[in-house]
Amino acid sequence: MAKDQLARYRSMRDFSKTAEPAGAEHTKASKRLRFVIQKHAATRLHYDFRLELDGVFKSWAVTKGPSLDPHERRLAVEVEDHPLDYGDFEGTIPQGQYGGGTVMLWDRGYWEPEGDPHAMLKKGDFKFRLDGERLKGSFVLVRMKRREREKKDNWLLIKHHDGYSIDDSGMALVEAETTSVASGRPMEEIAAGKGKGPKPFMTGKAGRASARAVWNSNRGDDAPKAAAAQPLKAAPAPKLKAAALPGFVAPELAKSVDRPPPGAGWAHEIKFDGYRLQLRVQGGKATLKTRAGLDWTGKFAAIGEAAERLPDCIIDGEACALDANGAPDFPALQAALSEGRSDQLVFFAFDLLFAEGADLRERPLSERKAKLAELMKSAGGLEPRIRYVEHFETAGDAVLQSACRMSLEGIVSKRLSAPYRSGRGEDWVKSKCRAGHEVVIGGWLGETGQVRSLLVGVHRGDKLVYVGKVGTGFGRDTVRRILPRLEAAEAKTSPFTGPEAPKKGENLHWARPELVAEIEFAGFTGSGMVRQGAFKGLREDKPAGEVVAEEPAPVETVEAEPRVAPRPEPRAKPAAKAKSGDKSPVVLGVVLSNPDKALWPDGGDGAPVTKLDLARYLETVGPWMMEHLKGRPCSIIRMPDGIAGKERFFQRHAGKGSSALLTEVQVFGDHKPYLQVDRVEGLIALAQIAAMEFHPWNCQPFQPEVPGRLVFDLDPDEEIPFTRVIEGALEVKARLESLGLEAFCKTTGGKGLHVVTPLKDGKGKMDWPTAKAFARAVCDAIAADAPDRYVVNMAKAKRTGRIFLDYLRNDRMSTAVAPLSPRARPGAPVSFPLTWDQVKPGLDPKKWTIRTAPALLRKTKAWADYCDAERPLADATRKLGKR
Repeated sequence: MAKDQLARYRSMRDFSKTAEPAGAEHTKASKRLRFVIQKHAATRLHYDFRLELDGVFKSWAVTKGPSLDPHERRLAVEVEDHPLDYGDFEGTIPQGQYGGGTVMLWDRGYWEPEGDPHAMLKKGDFKFRLDGERLKGSFVLVRMKRREREKKDNWLLIKHHDGYSIDDSGMALVEAETTSVASGRPMEEIAAGKGKGPKPFMTGKAGRASARAVWNSNRGDDAPKAAAAQPLKAAPAPKLKAAALPGFVAPELAKSVDRPPPGAGWAHEIKFDGYRLQLRVQGGKATLKTRAGLDWTGKFAAIGEAAERLPDCIIDGEACALDANGAPDFPALQAALSEGRSDQLVFFAFDLLFAEGADLRERPLSERKAKLAELMKSAGGLEPRIRYVEHFETAGDAVLQSACRMSLEGIVSKRLSAPYRSGRGEDWVKSKCRAGHEVVIGGWLGETGQVRSLLVGVHRGDKLVYVGKVGTGFGRDTVRRILPRLEAAEAKTSPFTGPEAPKKGENLHWARPELVAEIEFAGFTGSGMVRQGAFKGLREDKPAGEVVAEEPAPVETVEAEPRVAPRPEPRAKPAAKAKSGDKSPVVLGVVLSNPDKALWPDGGDGAPVTKLDLARYLETVGPWMMEHLKGRPCSIIRMPDGIAGKERFFQRHAGKGSSALLTEVQVFGDHKPYLQVDRVEGLIALAQIAAMEFHPWNCQPFQPEVPGRLVFDLDPDEEIPFTRVIEGALEVKARLESLGLEAFCKTTGGKGLHVVTPLKDGKGKMDWPTAKAFARAVCDAIAADAPDRYVVNMAKAKRTGRIFLDYLRNDRMSTAVAPLSPRARPGAPVSFPLTWDQVKPGLDPKKWTIRTAPALLRKTKAWADYCDAERPLADATRKLGKR
């Protein structure tokens, strides 16, 4: 049967010229159905998707590669069945042969149908699950209606919503994973026949195939006739270091950063909101120790009992309590420990340090985690008390966004190739969804038997610096648990230093700086005080002396927010009035505190730009900005101490302390309201809290589901002269105008330009996937015509000497900096609207700053006809499809 199925496959190939397998008789079906995905640089780059069924590979050619975003549909063209030993093929098909080009084994593993596969294929609704090295979870192939003259069935490959889906960054995996799963080689090495050959998967051979499965057409008849190469001996696995099981190993700690590391080579795990513990098992006896080495086996008795099934080992992990949705809940952990309910806790295991008499710490994380998963599976019976922590190797930003949407604390990113190193280094970094901090309790406010607020600080050097009050989170049960601890630590004198430290007053109790609290807060004020602090629980696993001010590494770029649709018709709060008698300056009725604080040390004229300067700038240009802000949720960048400070907050939610001059938009899928700026006074209110950048959505006003504009962001490599960017903007303009759309240009306040085209309300006929696909197609066409000048792949390595055509801002909830918005960069630049006559050699984006923009705006007619230039996207899409 398989032989007949391969007749078409064999008829299309000359096996004396191509190294592709003809279909070996000895390649048999396995107990588990297998799949492979081959990256194929033929006439057009695509990904060949192959599922084992009935002794052959059912095959599809997938454009762009598989997406992890359930909102994206990938075209999958059905092709001829392939032999099973094709699943081990990696090399180059000669030009002139069918499918000529380089082939990489991009992913492989096992799959299982979600129903009768033959019935689903016949129906055209084929659901299945993948368990590969890179792709996992549930997918569906949906057959499209065959059009007239089409000879092949076209399908759509779609990711289902599950634990492996990622809204917003579906291409992240394809862009991050650029090497072979079988040989570790990039496409260039495969094409050249260099490096190690692929390790077999389908044939079950022990060695590797030759790296030289490369048959260039110019080699003529002297090329080898046999496609199969002699297998190489597999390199022996390095011996593990034997060692006695130590009593305790100081844990590896994560450095705090503002965003996850980009690129491949990182494992991204959920950041658990619990107690870090080290599980040690020897001779069937388990102990659990805190990060400081304290023995807490008694507190976590149920976990220790479950762990007795394990062989001798040391496992790193975290103990948590879970809420009704299965998310870690720190207050619930505190309550469970207080009441001795350890049978409700879970130990999440994420690293293996010792096992079976071997010290694994020098082995790479990827190997340690694989061995940990194997060890736990072999032990059996560990669930639900002990669970293995899965990780993602897709783009870290996408994983963080998914974690934040699920109301998790954040993620920890770990270098897959790194050994285990005690202490805080560069190989583990943590990114948080919300501001959180550990603080030392130095006192409390409250009458007898009450806790109204905690007085907290952090260590700077050998001093405990006061950082404010924590005034919420004290329910009756919480007070009952923590008040005895506070009273036991009560002291006669204040432990705090600093100008803001409180003085003795009524119902104020000092405490020895021994207790550590976990808090959640809305950021720091300009003076470094905690804003809107909420108590989460005591941290008994961390000594107070280790609590220092966290200083996350700064973010260099602003990423688009997760795509969630807000509900329409938001209600604005009534405007607040300025307090009478206040001597602080007032701009449009908004009182400014600390107006002389320098947000930019130099505005281009040698003088600093203050908070008052920012407010007055926004007062002047605000009416012009409203056309591009009103009715659109808006994310902001706040820097309480200006660009020279260390605090930087990307904020999209309104928050409890938001000004009444701002509109709050309730967003579907998020219980916290989003910011929206519908009046100039709202801009001034944001200036008061040091909001220095404004990034609105690109939707129609008050219609978040309808695209309102397309933004093409030209982001050049550092070495490219700005004249090249100007040429690129003119090229995008020409493309858009040839499709019947109008184009506008503005500076970004940085090194690039934005080309913007306004869209007409499609009355339900235009949606975000259509808009994004159109923008991508325009960028693809430009890059295809001049691949040496433009690139659509955002990977840094691909952008050397070229301009990245960023189409990713054209999606639901994606943002772009608003026209006339300041930028938090040296020189106080702004994003300024241009006429096309200005877009020519000699254009200098640094010309437009907070100082110069108001006067220049009065002299320009740029974007004067913006609203009249709105066009529907449908006609442009049809024209683009005909090319």
